Amino acid sequence: MKKKELEEDLTIQKRKSSINIQYSDKVKRIHDNLGPEASILEKDGYKYRDLNKNGKLDIYEDIREPIEARVEDLLSQMTLEEKVGQMFSPQHSLGMNGNLLEKPSNFTSIGTSELILEKKITTFCLQGSTNTADFVEWHNKLQKLAERGRLGIPVLICSDPRHELLDSSNRFASSMAYEGYSKWPHPTGLAATRDEKLVEEFGNIARQELTALGIRFALHPMADLATEPRWPRISGTFGEDAELAGKMVAAYIKGFQGEKIGKDSVACCVKHFPGGGPQKDGHDPHNAYGKDQVYPGGYFDYHQGPFKKAFEAGAAAVMPYYGRPLGVKNVEEVGFNFNKDVTTMLLREKFGFQGIVHTDYRIINTSKVFGTTIIPASWGVEHLNPLERAEKALNAGIDQLGGEICVELFLQLIKDGRISEERIDESVRRVLKLTFDLGLYDNPYIDIENAKLKRGHADFVKAGRNAMRKSLVLLKNDATNGKPTLPLSKNCKVYIEGFNKEEVAKYATIVKSLDEADFALLRIKTPHRGKRKEIFDIMFNLGELDFAKKKIKHFEEITSSCPTIIDIYLDRPAVIPELDESAAAIIGNFSAEQGIVLEAIFGEFKPTGKLPFELPRSMEAVKNQFEDVPYDSKDPVYKFGHGLTYE
Repeated sequence: MKKKELEEDLTIQKRKSSINIQYSDKVKRIHDNLGPEASILEKDGYKYRDLNKNGKLDIYEDIREPIEARVEDLLSQMTLEEKVGQMFSPQHSLGMNGNLLEKPSNFTSIGTSELILEKKITTFCLQGSTNTADFVEWHNKLQKLAERGRLGIPVLICSDPRHELLDSSNRFASSMAYEGYSKWPHPTGLAATRDEKLVEEFGNIARQELTALGIRFALHPMADLATEPRWPRISGTFGEDAELAGKMVAAYIKGFQGEKIGKDSVACCVKHFPGGGPQKDGHDPHNAYGKDQVYPGGYFDYHQGPFKKAFEAGAAAVMPYYGRPLGVKNVEEVGFNFNKDVTTMLLREKFGFQGIVHTDYRIINTSKVFGTTIIPASWGVEHLNPLERAEKALNAGIDQLGGEICVELFLQLIKDGRISEERIDESVRRVLKLTFDLGLYDNPYIDIENAKLKRGHADFVKAGRNAMRKSLVLLKNDATNGKPTLPLSKNCKVYIEGFNKEEVAKYATIVKSLDEADFALLRIKTPHRGKRKEIFDIMFNLGELDFAKKKIKHFEEITSSCPTIIDIYLDRPAVIPELDESAAAIIGNFSAEQGIVLEAIFGEFKPTGKLPFELPRSMEAVKNQFEDVPYDSKDPVYKFGHGLTYE
């Protein structure tokens, strides 16, 4: 038995011998009213799951029937409350030791049983992770709970990305780290490879790891363009070029979904329509001070290019962003989640999109995250009350509300005659179709052996590391002693900052002073000299992109002492003219293990990546460029597409 499997088996035994679950009276009452599990029945030699427990084969239970017929049959049997429940996608968490979470947490105000059986909500965004054995047990208990509901509607679990190698210095990112999966560079790094097949391979691998754990709905990729260098979410994009981003997004979706969504797919929700990159002054609209999205260059249509490629690739869902567009002809100046001009007129009518419109999170009600009160990101409609916001979002054309559980608002709107049940049915059809397409009504359960095999498989980990290699961009490689500085010869003497001593010692002799060193190795990050004003700022690196004078002075003391190789993490476009002037060589990474970077430095492979965005020359140049226009800063240090190799 492998070490990993042994540890998980021991975890199971320890759990089973020690757990004593104490449910609240409310949860006990809910469980007392549970129906039976779905029996496996047979009719004319055909076996089916009797989801509504009526002892006969319904159309929606019959896998042989067309999806459209199954959807209509189920819809006809649903109560209004069950329909409305399909239109919500709150955040929710796992319980401890493979059990369901039956109490409030940092992300949810109610427990699992109340969420599914009383609120009738069966889609949610999963927060957190655990070992494989507990994950599988939790997932199957979750689906069994839903199966015992009146119609046996399965749970659709969605998630933000779980495969990126995260910056451990970011407190929020660290808290959201999902261990046990293969790790890959950020999407900017995937774009730096210029390799569509590699991106599709990533999607295929991520799909296998996620489906093995029952996660079937991906709240990604981001098709936004990185045209505003200060925007904190650039690392999630495929850069600033619409054509490149479109190709990468399409390959990504193909890897996750396949040619057609089916029982082995992970459905993709592409975001943030119609392009969230051109934020005024680079501020993010999670926060009130960053609510405005602007187009001084008139490039509103340009930002839609990657989305068109996503739709052609069959993206299952779309997520609008929080920002409110300013100065766009025939577009109301309200957040895109409330914006009929964008969500209906542009998305549905111009692009012909037929999938789910899933809003970004927390746009209706005040909520709490980690105990902090959060005002809703309802930019442009702040003056409306929650009921009015819900009405405006529905009239705009949304299908699912992210991060909300306010089913009572929808029910009130229908009761008051402000929203028709036919309008609700439109959205519910889209949600039901996706869950049928994914095969969840036929078998929502997952297998522990398959999960152990797929999660973090050695071949998947190897592929992720290979992607990191291909993503590295050699920005500069000047001559030292008459030849290119890189690659370095092994066993040279090096002074290091930011690198792990044990990793570097595999290649070179580490010295304590610059006077002893043949070379200096620095591992640094793009600056984020911005004041954090609101709670969501802890999620992001924001603010100025240039280094403080004190930091520059320190770097120059090193670079003037010996030839210096700099490895810089580019989660945003860094402003590095001083480093470019004084360093002997510079490598840009987009979240790569330092061992991979050292392999490149010491010549175990040749860097081949190309910049997915330009590196501006100054903060003045950044401030003078248009938020919506690609590669338009004056005299950049490195242009979009720059990248050297060792040949």
